[in-house]
Amino acid sequence: MVAGLGDMGFSLTLAALGSALGCGAAGMAAIGAWKKAFLKNKAAPFILIAFVGAPLSQTIYGFILKNQIKAANIPPEAYSYQMILGAVAGLAIGLSAWMQGKAGARAADALGETGKGFGNYIMVLGVIETVALFVMVFTMTALPKL
Repeated sequence: MVAGLGDMGFSLTLAALGSALGCGAAGMAAIGAWKKAFLKNKAAPFILIAFVGAPLSQTIYGFILKNQIKAANIPPEAYSYQMILGAVAGLAIGLSAWMQGKAGARAADALGETGKGFGNYIMVLGVIETVALFVMVFTMTALPKL
């Protein structure tokens, strides 16, 4: 097995999968909120796109982690460790993205209906984002030093 090959299939892929699920969930809610606004002949709040795009950053975290794991000085006999590390961290980052998207969906619905609370909703998404950042950073600290 080539160093980094297993992780390329796990940390980035699982993080991106979570981002796709999260963006999809928030996107569907934003479309619904825009539809409600159009039906009432009201302006559709473009700011809802912030909720839709929020889970995308977890894909970047998965990519950064993939590169760090690949660059770590992991001996061939520990490649299974590399794969497990990438898979578990990628799963955690991906779940963070998915949950962030689900929260973004509720935020899009609430903001679309009331026109209020954007700052509060973004703070909630930020807390969920922090989970992915913690996973990335803590996983990187577990890697062998270059």
